[in-house]
Amino acid sequence: MIILSILFFVTAILYASVGFGGGSTYLALLLIWGVPYYIFPVIALICNIFVVSGNSFNYIKAGNLNLKLLIPYLIGSIPLAFIGGSLEIDKNQFEIFLFIVLTIAGILLLINFKSYEDNESTYRNIPILISILIGGILGFVSGVVGIGGGIFLSPILFLMKAAKPKHIVTAASLFILINSTSGVIGQLTKNIVLSDISNYWYLFLIVIIGGHFGNFLNLKIFPTRLLALVTSVLVLFVAIRMGIKLFF
Repeated sequence: MIILSILFFVTAILYASVGFGGGSTYLALLLIWGVPYYIFPVIALICNIFVVSGNSFNYIKAGNLNLKLLIPYLIGSIPLAFIGGSLEIDKNQFEIFLFIVLTIAGILLLINFKSYEDNESTYRNIPILISILIGGILGFVSGVVGIGGGIFLSPILFLMKAAKPKHIVTAASLFILINSTSGVIGQLTKNIVLSDISNYWYLFLIVIIGGHFGNFLNLKIFPTRLLALVTSVLVLFVAIRMGIKLFF
């Protein structure tokens, strides 16, 4: 499990550096390592919560929270993240679904990595109903798969030019934090053995450390667009690795 811990640490660093939690990659790694299927969505969601909690605190402290931007997406996502998390899904279907999620997320990040330092001064007002609909779709997908959804929300907001980069990154972090919490609650309505989850406590500790380090890199050392590019490459690499496992 040493290699798995190292990979979780690296994942937490890279994802935290751009305001994400890393849930999608944690899931793929747990799947590849043969962790019991019935518990790894909860492990990934808890790791998400630990990683983005620090990000969310730092972003809010810096004055980057835009509630007008965030709230409509949460209205749609919170109940559907719970519903999605409570659904039973076949392991083979889950693997294919996760592969699709990783591939789309990686492509979206790769397309939009330059937007993280975009200085455009004009932004669009997205209709509230559209925001709620997007939030609901992302929330449901997040709950079913066991991710926070910010890895989709952030590129979508950049594509729509919905707000300043600092507001989008903050919104994505809080979206992940709140949806991961809702998703965990939904997952725990199923027959999940909490004692089995506790056997992986070291992964929670690893991602807490990695998350703090990633946030430090973002704030103090590397430009966000570079970190976003590296993260997109990581996501696509894991997607390809999963694709090989599934189809070859």
